[in-house]
Amino acid sequence: MSDHTIVVPEGTAAQRLDRYLAAALPDLSRTRIQGLIADGHVRVRGRTARAALRVGGGQRIDVHVPAPRPSRLTPEHRSLDVLFENDDLLVVNKPAGVVMHPAPGHETGTLVHALLGYAPQLAGIGGEERPGIVHRLDKDTSGVLVVAKNERALRAVAGQLQERTAHKEYLAVVVGYPEPAAGTISLPVGRHPRYRQLMAVVAQGRAATTGYRTLETLAGHTYLRVLPETGRTHQIRVHLAHIGHPVAGDATYGRGDSCPGLERQFLHASRLVIRLPSTGQPTTFDAPLPDDLAAALAHLRGTLRG
Repeated sequence: MSDHTIVVPEGTAAQRLDRYLAAALPDLSRTRIQGLIADGHVRVRGRTARAALRVGGGQRIDVHVPAPRPSRLTPEHRSLDVLFENDDLLVVNKPAGVVMHPAPGHETGTLVHALLGYAPQLAGIGGEERPGIVHRLDKDTSGVLVVAKNERALRAVAGQLQERTAHKEYLAVVVGYPEPAAGTISLPVGRHPRYRQLMAVVAQGRAATTGYRTLETLAGHTYLRVLPETGRTHQIRVHLAHIGHPVAGDATYGRGDSCPGLERQFLHASRLVIRLPSTGQPTTFDAPLPDDLAAALAHLRGTLRG
């Protein structure tokens, strides 16, 4: 538990409370600060404040940071494919078929349960239900996933993702042959207007950009390197389906049976490049193509040759 008292320097231009505190308290992420404000732990001039309150020179801000509550999640001791670990970060190769965090119908067996079993100190970092989670991968998407081990690291990596200074690469097999062979899809993504559990390209959605490059032409399919610049929910799958080339095996936005023998979508987070929070050193993390996708790729190559 810690308390902070901040007096905004005279002459400081008025700005939103949450933005000012994000800069003044670099060890706390903006999401964490917004949570503290919402829970009534931030007072300006002695009165509970809202995130949008504009603060300026001479104002006193009191921030109470309560001790993390004991997690209600039961750690599960299951194997993790750890790609990298230091005092700030844990980078894992997420397997397909694993849900990121607890949700209705997935109260146990999630990646968060396994992370808490491996590193109990993650409890409370960035929130109880998603400890240390900086970004997400869909249940049936495999690959590189970075987890923050402290609030400072969480803020640092989340900032790189938001500012688009992190570099992400995916490998995907799609149905058909995209034209042009390399391109960029810049279309807004939001909730489907009719099927609210799905995402879609919609005018009122959030800006989203996905680049792609053809690696190989296969039998009825194309092997792509996909370069998302933003990180909207289901962005890659929605964008590729929208241009008429859904990810092979994607039963939600395409056809689940588009590639014989493939039991999930062919989408793998193969590379992530970020600057390490403690040193600023650009560092690359790679996850090899998992066996099931490698087998599907070999099948398509064999079919083409045949």
